[in-house]
Amino acid sequence: MAITAKDVQALREMTGVGMMDCKKALTEAEGDMDKAVEILREKGLAASQKKAGRIAAEGMAYAAVIDGVGVVVEVNAETDFVGKNEKFVDFVKGVAAVVAKEKPADLDALMALPFGNGRTVQEEQQEMVLVIGENIKVRRFAFYTDGVSVAYVHAGGKIGVLVNLETSLSAEQVEAVGKDVAMQIAALNPRFWDKSQVDQATLDEEKKIMLVQMANDPKMASKPEKVKEGIVAGKLGKFYKENCLLQQEFVKDNSMDVAKYIETSAKALGGTITFKDAVRFEKGEGIEKKQENFAEEIAKQLGK
Repeated sequence: MAITAKDVQALREMTGVGMMDCKKALTEAEGDMDKAVEILREKGLAASQKKAGRIAAEGMAYAAVIDGVGVVVEVNAETDFVGKNEKFVDFVKGVAAVVAKEKPADLDALMALPFGNGRTVQEEQQEMVLVIGENIKVRRFAFYTDGVSVAYVHAGGKIGVLVNLETSLSAEQVEAVGKDVAMQIAALNPRFWDKSQVDQATLDEEKKIMLVQMANDPKMASKPEKVKEGIVAGKLGKFYKENCLLQQEFVKDNSMDVAKYIETSAKALGGTITFKDAVRFEKGEGIEKKQENFAEEIAKQLGK
């Protein structure tokens, strides 16, 4: 019986096992899907099937500069404990190395790439599931090939930040500046890098809120519109300082903003430094964690 690509894909979706192993199992099973699943389970390859449905919101965010390429990745696991597991950490670093070397276009492309040990990233991820016994999932990545990148990992992998700079100086010279900016991003999580990036819709929404607040304040409601507009402009300045990285007060020295800190540092080093971009990954952000109700779970087990 001829094995079609559609059959292989269907088996892969059912088991989460790599394409080649699925094809071999189907060939051995002579096209029988149930038998192919059984073969994969017998080989231990489909042990990850049940685990794939579990919520993985822990793990590690990791950033590094590898051969001049700045990389940041997030790999999830189910428990915080696994995030500290040596094998898991090595897998995360291995994924970052693949990204730096191959520069994949997207997550699917990354998962199909060789991990460097005869397996693909997808197959190595499945191996981690089998070895560690939890759902492990490469979630996202980003990289910079231009300029100088500086990486920072906060709290052992809770947050990974990659800062990209354009500079006339060497990577070694700007390392400290980049690290300071990355730490600022990790701590304050700005919505925008610069006030020029704040879109009109966001500004209109902020102005609307401020005007409603003034209308509800008896002291402010009676003031002329021109005065209110002036107050709104001042409040928008405060909005920029709170939400835009380069306009934020520099955490280590609140006498200046981040833009001034970069400019002052560049001058002291005898060159130029321009902040270009950054990526901040916080492990598990946006993933809805399962809330366990242990009393309910025990009651179920007791048949109450």
